[in-house]
Amino acid sequence: MRQQRRWLTALAVGALAVMGAAAPAAAVGPDRLPITVANQSGRAEQVYVHVLGTNLATGRLGWVDAGGTFRQWPAGSNPPSPAPDSAIAGPSNGGAVTVQVPRGFSGRIYFSFGQRLPFSLTPDGLVQPAPWAGGDPTRDILFDWSELTYNDDGLWLNSSQVDMFAVPHSVSVTGASGQTRTTGRLVANGRQQIIDALRADPAWARSVVTRADGTVLRVLAPGKAASAGLLSATYLDGYIASAWNAYTSRTLTVQPFGDRPEVRYTGRTSGTTMRFTDTSGREVAAFQRPSSSDVWGCDGALHAPNDQVVGPIARTLCAALFRGTLGTSTTEPVLDAAQFYRSTPPNVYGRVVHEAMVDKRAYAFAFDDVGAFESLVHDRDPRSARVDLTPFTGGTTTDPGTPTTPTGQALVSRWNGKCLDVPGGTFTAGSRVQMWECNGTAAQRWRAVGGALRVGPDQCLDAAWGGTTNGTPVQIATCSGNAAQQWLLTAAGDLRNPQSNRCLDIADWNGADGARLHLWDCAGTANQRWTRA
Repeated sequence: MRQQRRWLTALAVGALAVMGAAAPAAAVGPDRLPITVANQSGRAEQVYVHVLGTNLATGRLGWVDAGGTFRQWPAGSNPPSPAPDSAIAGPSNGGAVTVQVPRGFSGRIYFSFGQRLPFSLTPDGLVQPAPWAGGDPTRDILFDWSELTYNDDGLWLNSSQVDMFAVPHSVSVTGASGQTRTTGRLVANGRQQIIDALRADPAWARSVVTRADGTVLRVLAPGKAASAGLLSATYLDGYIASAWNAYTSRTLTVQPFGDRPEVRYTGRTSGTTMRFTDTSGREVAAFQRPSSSDVWGCDGALHAPNDQVVGPIARTLCAALFRGTLGTSTTEPVLDAAQFYRSTPPNVYGRVVHEAMVDKRAYAFAFDDVGAFESLVHDRDPRSARVDLTPFTGGTTTDPGTPTTPTGQALVSRWNGKCLDVPGGTFTAGSRVQMWECNGTAAQRWRAVGGALRVGPDQCLDAAWGGTTNGTPVQIATCSGNAAQQWLLTAAGDLRNPQSNRCLDIADWNGADGARLHLWDCAGTANQRWTRA
């Protein structure tokens, strides 16, 4: 889960790995980063903000006060003693409050409605809110949180639905260039859409938690719902067994690194154990068949150590089981989101949380970043950030950067006059782009928005898996604002991806319809030259 142990690793290290970024040589961004919490929720209650986490320089736990100073928690006791009041008065409906977060901090921004969150301390540190547990003091409070890490490598900020979905909110970061990246926006009435879908399924209905006054406080993620007795503890067991056994007769290939497709492991099941070998045939990992709890938490039999072999395989297996692609796939991870959440029984929570997001990105489980489907924004040189508490009812139906009509321009090869095209005009994440005779359809209409090239309702031109090497395939993926989706059309006509410093290239000088595109060293050759039309 994305708890304290993951604040330091997943947000700081994992985000770099996903985007293939190299750490800058020196600190950038202000010493204290302004993060604005804005309230468009439509609710009248007083909002309180708590910024809690870890000082990365000392490893100490504490909170950030209204002035941006990190304050270490005092010693706790058994039974737990009340923690100092860490609340910052938040914005009223229609207002905004800015908090300052010092560089070298990793943690959470909590926001609660109606009352401060009560925290307590043990000798081991802070007791985190656990409203799914009986008797927890936050049980009847409407609250939620975002997660962040701010260090010398920049800012990582994400919304989280790993434990629950409660308060609709989006996260944004603005860099030194003035570009703003945003994720986490819900479609119109998205919160109610999630609630209604789960209530309609008898197996999931009790995961919707309602206060005595009728307020829906939260929808519990499946692991938390199961631990509270609100979802069958064995809900996924039948599917897991079937998926696991599928590889007794065929091989599963795992390619855990998007920027290193040559790294692959092959797995076969014997009994209840799936064993993986590397390309030399040496066994490198073995996993016992997991339980439903192991899949919901990406732990237990699927524990992912912070290494370069077992951990990446475990992450990929957990993502495949959570999304329901394991058993029918031969290669993981599957990158076509249209294939997700089709297993029997279905993972309704994972499906409806993603469906309710404008950009279809969410953190519905700990490793939703496998394949870059997570609701994360990052900037190496941030200047400000935002958390927007968005409407509980109503809301936006489209990303503001996405026109509702097929506008945009064609990207035409100066070499052969063909156009950059989405095959079949099917805007499915993971579809590899091609060259095709120019026809003026929506599949060839590219919109330059914030450094990205958008096509269709919500897709962007993307270097697959954040790859930066020669030969990295170029595809479309749900727009996220990450560096793999940034492109610069130079005056010379090169379409350059700044993250890799490589150019969009027609592979193998193929002049036919259907020719594929990839990244390659910028050489100024005709198959790398483009114009808008």
